[in-house]
Amino acid sequence: MISLSMVIHLALHALLPLAIAWLFFRGSWKRAWVIMLATMLVDLDHLLADPIFEANRCSIGFHPLHTYTAIGAYLLMSLWSPTRLVGLGLLVHMLVDASDCWRMSGFAMP
Repeated sequence: MISLSMVIHLALHALLPLAIAWLFFRGSWKRAWVIMLATMLVDLDHLLADPIFEANRCSIGFHPLHTYTAIGAYLLMSLWSPTRLVGLGLLVHMLVDASDCWRMSGFAMP
């Protein structure tokens, strides 16, 4: 069964890139949004886990493309114009995934 938090998680994966595309890449926002949406393929690394999906598992630091080293590479990608959209999409993805980790650990925003 799909929970409300899972629906919110999936919606954020689409809506945050849309907001970034609309705010910062207005002239080509559709292209920017599609490129950032394509970075959701980073979740293919979940196929390497056993079990593939576990509701209470934090992806950050667990899956190969969700490691801190990978996140550092995504940050560098976001600073270089030719890879900026891919890097931003990946960073947004990691931020959304990290927000789940924070929620699971009991961290609450004031």
